[in-house]
Amino acid sequence: MDNNDYKHIVQDVTNIYLGGRLTYDEMMNAEDIPFKLKSIFAHYMLREVAGETSLENHLFHIEKNSMSYMVFKKMKAKFLLNVFYEDGHGKNKPGYHIDEFTIDDVIDNADIRANMNTIFLTEVRISKLKMMGVTI
Repeated sequence: MDNNDYKHIVQDVTNIYLGGRLTYDEMMNAEDIPFKLKSIFAHYMLREVAGETSLENHLFHIEKNSMSYMVFKKMKAKFLLNVFYEDGHGKNKPGYHIDEFTIDDVIDNADIRANMNTIFLTEVRISKLKMMGVTI
């Protein structure tokens, strides 16, 4: 993979889409991320992880009792994971398929935790409306 693969920031009217390989430092320095989201990252996430941590690395190490878990849950974040399926996800040939998961799906799924070296986060989708509900 190229150094900039899965390092994007896109917004539409209702959501913010963050590439899974972005680090918190990169997001804090980006001009096109809303101030509210930067404040949430600074106040909650960067107290638990270092700035050079990517969203992908952070996701696979979140615990249910952590503040990061509670914030992602409150924002109704959706995680697009590229998952390898032996059965081809119903297509009878093995391969990778992108599926959408909630924070609870990722944490509660033992297969995802066990295979985190072959699964990668392509994108995080955060609802702007739900993000505004997070207090700082």
